[in-house]
Amino acid sequence: MTSTTSSTPVGGELRRWRELRAFSQLALATRADVSTRHLSFVENGRSRPTPQMILRLADVLEVPMAEQNKLLLAAGFAPRHPHRGLDDEHLSSVMAGLRSLLDAHAPYPALLLDDHWDIVDANEAVHTLLDSCSPTLLEPPVNVIRLALHPEGLAPGSTT
Repeated sequence: MTSTTSSTPVGGELRRWRELRAFSQLALATRADVSTRHLSFVENGRSRPTPQMILRLADVLEVPMAEQNKLLLAAGFAPRHPHRGLDDEHLSSVMAGLRSLLDAHAPYPALLLDDHWDIVDANEAVHTLLDSCSPTLLEPPVNVIRLALHPEGLAPGSTT
């Protein structure tokens, strides 16, 4: 008799994070203080993890908070970590510190990027650097990868 179990969304995601961090099941189970068998059952969908188990494994795997929320949602639980936009008042002192760091780089260009390579903030020197770029590439959100590789951006041969 063969058992056909399919991986649950959270189990597959936990396995992906484990492999991304180059942990064996034994190493992760040991660090998270769970049995290897239970971890295997969670990854293969034979056992449904509790929110505490998901967060414990995510903590050992150093999964970012936003991704921990995705793991919890995949398992059918409510997110535990609040999402804060860059304009959130709780982040104002951090953003002010980053702004002063950008300004301290003058006269050299300095950029603050998000996790998608979009420009969040930049110092004045960046505007001079981007003067020759196509205006369509400078419409928000400005992605530095696209800007650097596009023929009408900073790519070689883009100057006229």
